[in-house]
Amino acid sequence: MSVSKNLFVIFFLFITLCFRLAHAARFDIKNNCPFRVWAGVVPDGGRQINRGQTWSLIVNASTEGAHIWPRTGCNFDSTGRGRCQTGDCNGFLRHQNFGAPPSTNAEYALNQYNMDFYDISLVEGFNFPMEFSPTSNGCSRSIRCTSDINGQCPNELRTPSGCNNQYRCRDAFSYPNDDQTSTFMCPGGTN
Repeated sequence: MSVSKNLFVIFFLFITLCFRLAHAARFDIKNNCPFRVWAGVVPDGGRQINRGQTWSLIVNASTEGAHIWPRTGCNFDSTGRGRCQTGDCNGFLRHQNFGAPPSTNAEYALNQYNMDFYDISLVEGFNFPMEFSPTSNGCSRSIRCTSDINGQCPNELRTPSGCNNQYRCRDAFSYPNDDQTSTFMCPGGTN
């Protein structure tokens, strides 16, 4: 692997499913980039994460349909109103809606049929490299999308579902119903 590729892999948003308690799960959202990002989270809103900073997010153990995504190029005032170049949430820092495309999404559903499901989705486009990693002994399959998809995709195809990214990010969910190879699961409560 080249030095530039190694550096690129070092500077991606890193999301870790740390552990699962009886009534909650913790996600550590870490910014490994050389610049700040603004995490969008459903449920729970969002916040600014500076370079090297980690945001620990506690969620209900039966959470379903949840998303975490990076927003870039944001500018918010003291009331939390503003805009982001990618992943914008109707002009709010903290919100309860999904962000606007393009955005790379970490998705999860916990304790569904005694299983925890997780994936990285590119269905809404790509704005940021990402890794999603459980850390317990019961489940340890990390998934990632660390390719420079925007640099490899022609401008006219840089829209949701516009560039076929499956071979660039084999772990990522690239189009609706792509779940046979891109949705990962662990026994419920192991994370």
